[in-house]
Order: sequence, then structure tokens, then C-alpha cells
Amino acid sequence: MQDFLPVTGQEMKERGWEQADFVYVTGDAYVDHSSFGAAIITRLLESRGYRVGIIAQPDWRKKESIQVFGEPRLGFLVSAGNMDSMVNHYTVSGKHRQKDSYSPGGEMGLRPDMATVVYSNLIRQTYRHTPIILGGIEASLRRLAHYDYWQNKIRRSVLIDSGADLISYGMGEHSILEIAEALAGGIPVQELTYIPGTVYKCKDLSRACDPILLPSYEELVENKKAYADSFAVQYRNTDPFTASVLAESYGNRGYVIQNPPAAPLSTQEMDDVYDLPFTGRCHPMYEKAGGVPALEEVRFSITSNRGCFGGCSFCALTFHQGRILQVRSHESILKEARTMTEQPDFKGYIHDVGGPTADFRQPACEKQLTKGVCRDRQCLFPTPCRNLRADHSDYVSLLRKLRQIPKVKKVFIRSGIRFDYVAADPDPTFLRELVEHHVSGQLRVAPEHVSDQVLRFMGKPSHEVYQKFLKAYDRENARTGKQQYALPYFMSSHPGCTMKEAVKLAEYVRDLGFTPEQVQDFYPTPSTLSTCMYYTGIHPLTGEKVYVPGNPHEKAIQRALMQYKNPANRELVLEGLRLAGRQDLIGYGRQCLLRPEKERSRNGADAKGGALGNRKHQKKKKTIRNVHKKK
Repeated sequence: MQDFLPVTGQEMKERGWEQADFVYVTGDAYVDHSSFGAAIITRLLESRGYRVGIIAQPDWRKKESIQVFGEPRLGFLVSAGNMDSMVNHYTVSGKHRQKDSYSPGGEMGLRPDMATVVYSNLIRQTYRHTPIILGGIEASLRRLAHYDYWQNKIRRSVLIDSGADLISYGMGEHSILEIAEALAGGIPVQELTYIPGTVYKCKDLSRACDPILLPSYEELVENKKAYADSFAVQYRNTDPFTASVLAESYGNRGYVIQNPPAAPLSTQEMDDVYDLPFTGRCHPMYEKAGGVPALEEVRFSITSNRGCFGGCSFCALTFHQGRILQVRSHESILKEARTMTEQPDFKGYIHDVGGPTADFRQPACEKQLTKGVCRDRQCLFPTPCRNLRADHSDYVSLLRKLRQIPKVKKVFIRSGIRFDYVAADPDPTFLRELVEHHVSGQLRVAPEHVSDQVLRFMGKPSHEVYQKFLKAYDRENARTGKQQYALPYFMSSHPGCTMKEAVKLAEYVRDLGFTPEQVQDFYPTPSTLSTCMYYTGIHPLTGEKVYVPGNPHEKAIQRALMQYKNPANRELVLEGLRLAGRQDLIGYGRQCLLRPEKERSRNGADAKGGALGNRKHQKKKKTIRNVHKKK
């Protein structure tokens, strides 16, 4: 199949290749779309003349599964996929997920836990001297010692555990081309210690240029304060213009050295990447399984930017894409949109035009392009920086052009807007056109909480800012005669959230008049500021102590409070109200969250002591489960 890269030795030979230059091993199914990291890196290498084969979701129990192309000339590239494999497999409560959207048919179990480490070790056992370069989000966010929520301990850098030679962290286009060029030029992989955006290991510090020495791995395991201090140094060294080399000791194993991040892509470089010859499809070998679900989410969406200067504490973007905005040109985006309209199943709707934050279309301020981001200040938090350029004019212009393309009926924005950035823009044009043209019934926004104490630890603006945005949004809806509601996302049990704050959020949900169908329980994923707070109980940038609702039962209570109307949550909600000293919310008043027990008895509870209504509810649930099993 000449429109896809080869996935078998036979396809490689049909191209006339005796040997591949690189073999890319990924935990995802093979989807040749620009939203998939594997597609971008392999197409980019192909565009520079390298021969690349893809092994998607190999059987990690059989070494034959990574021998499909034999030994590559230059090296193996290994990625867990578009998600950390542990996040992909487990819910925050530790339960196995039922669906893997990045696997054919959504099938679970086609990749191992800690896929980066497992794949790399399998390769190393088979090809002892072939260079192995790790990439993707899992390796990127686990590049130095890190807290692992699933094992509840500090894990070593994946470079140590995997037996690999290098990590290409971040988005990887610059670093992977430098690595490829060096290897093709005959430079041994052990000598590649100078490339920005990479992490390597060595016996001593002789190759590191004026490094900052982080606490050793042994210190991090023993001392939570040392871990918080180390994280703070890493956090302040994520900018390509100002970052220093970082070194982390592993005793007799030597050091893991992190070079500064690669430079952000220019607009022309971004255009070149998204102009690569992606087919936009999953490989035909998945047709019988019904394709790959994750592709359906993005098929008719357009990436317009990378990076985010929002600075949310629970987000890993600072460590992965960085805070400097990188954008595509209008011409590049319009070209992709026109191509999209020619697809036979295009129905006239572009589902999204955005990125990590849809309405960011330029760096926060001019100086970031030459001097980088501020080490100790955020662009939007706690209030917008006076140098911030809150300007939506370029995004408005782009959206207007997209709306004018023949066959396009509607252009939606679904990747999320920063309501505080919208509120900071003195020109109401964007909000007006957002309401008129780009909302699909409900606007999804992420205030995350209503307590300013919790919002401060989240790195989010005060609740007052969200309320100000809502008033402006409602005014625009009234002006246009539309009834489009803002659908807020809230998060439970984030560091800093006491039971009192959780009840305050429940009261706000009560006043909204709806019960959230899903509750986002804080998930401590690698390399976020919030995860550091969760593990250490310390805010790493300020040194202050933070209350952490880390007990699983307490997390369950906070989550249940947001869905207090669900009968199954009654006992948890009752316990939460008592712990918070808010028994005033148990009663008959309009402000109460729960009715007293006697009231429940009159409305369906068994007077002899059994909850009849609850038994009926459980019986109904059991019946539903049985129906699904039969299906």
C-alpha cells in the first residue's frame, strides 16, 4: 500500500527496500492523521528521504513481533502512543477501562502497561546494539524521576528502566531530524549529547554544559521536600530560550541529563508539518474491526495551534508543548479545510478549529518570541499580565474565511476557549461571533471550581471572572435570540479542596439546576504541578503546605457531592455534609441537598428498615446490566 508506510516486511520489499532506516514502534493502532504523533514523525522522516517502517501494537510477549523489518539501519523509535499507557488503561479509582479509543474497534489489552519501557526492553533483548530513541507523551513526561500514581512511588527516568539511548521529548520535529541526520552521518548514538529537546544518560557530567544538579533519585525517594524542590527547578526550565541543562544522579548508574527544550516551530515549519501527505485514514487492516475510534473524534477537526500559556496546574502542557504559542497560517488551515470538504462522508460540519486552547492565536506577548516566557510569572494567573495581548482578531478573521468555504455549513469550536482570555479582550467581536456561528447548542467551558482557594492551587482565575464571562455570554445570546447554555466542567478532590470547599461546589451545582452526568475527579498524571502537590503536600513554586484529599474514600465523597441527587450517592453525600459541618443542608428547604431519612421513608423507603426504593433501583440496574450482557 503505497499511500501508507509499510507495516510488513513484504510491503518493505515491494518498495524495493532491503532495509529500513528507522522502525517506529507504537502502542497505538496505525492512523495516518496529523493528530497522531506517530504519523507526524514518520511522515516527517519520510519527507527527508528516510525509509521508515511502522510496527503498531506489537505483541510484547513475543520478540518476533518487533522483528517484522529486521534490524533497522539507524535505529528504533519507540512511543507508547498518543496517551500515557497507564492513563489509557486505568481510571482514577484504579479500575480497568473498558475501551481503548486508540485501538481497532476500541479493543482493550493490545498494549502493555508502561508500554514505552516494555517495548524498549523487548527490542534491547533482541537487538543489543541498535540505537533506541523514545518519544511520545509517556516518555516525554517521564523523562526524569517522577511520581507514579498507580504504584504510589517515585519511579526512575524511563531512560533508565527502558534500556534506551535517548529521549526526544516535547513535540519532537526538530530533535528527531537532528538525531536522524547525526546517525546517518555515522555519529554513534552515545555521542548525541548536544541536541536540544533530548535526554541522555552518561557515567559522569563531563559532557553536560554547566548543568543544574537536581537532587539525586535516592534523595527524591526519601524526601518529599526534595522532590518538590526538584520539580520547581524543572518547571522553571521548560523554556527553550532560558532553560539550563539539568542533571539527575542515579548513583553507580551515572546521570540522566536533560538538554533544554527544542526551539518552537515557526509558522512556516508548522505549515510544512501539516502539509505532509497524510492519508487522513486508519490503515485498512483495521476495517474488519470497524476502524479506530479516536480517529472519528478528529477527522473533521483542524489543529490551528500548539502550546498554551494558560498555565493550569493540573495540565502537563508546560512540560510537553511549552507555553509559547505556535500557529499555522490561514492559508495552511484553509487548504486543509478545502481538502476535508472533498471527502465523501463530509456533512458540511467542521467540528473544531483549535488546539490545547482554541482561541490562542499568538504568543502572550512580543518578548516571548526572543526572550522566552517568564520563569516566575504566569500570563493569565492570578490576573492577566499587563503585557498580555488579549486579541482575537486573527482568530475571528480565520473563522470568517472558513465559514465562506463552499460545502461548509457550520464551523464549531469544541477544543475549549479560555473564558478569562475572552473577558480580557476589550473587543466583543469574538464573543459575538462565537455565539452567532460557532456553538453547537452548548458551549463547553472549564471553570473547574467555584472556591477561590481551590482555584488558586489550580492556577485558574477567580470565580468572579467566570461569572463576568457568563453575564457577557448570556447578553450575546439574548441579543441574538438564541438559547445556548454554557456547560461548565468541574473537578473534584484537587489539592487544596477541603470538604468545606467540595460542599460549596455542590451548592453551586444545585443553584445551576442540573446534575453533571460525569464528574472529573482529579487524576495525578506524571509531570504536572498538581501531581507534585498531591504527592508532597507542598506547592513546589511557593513552598506552602497544601491540603490533599488523597484518601480514596474522601475522593469518592467529593465526587458524590457533585451528583448529590443520585440515590446511590446518598450515604457518601450525608457523610460529606457531616464532615463539613453542613447539616443545615439536610432538610426540607429549597437550599437543602438531602431530605431527612423520614422523608425518604414516606417516598419509597421500606418502613421496616430496608430501603425499598433503593432495592428497586438496584434491581433495575441489574436488569439493565443483564440486557447489555445479552446484547
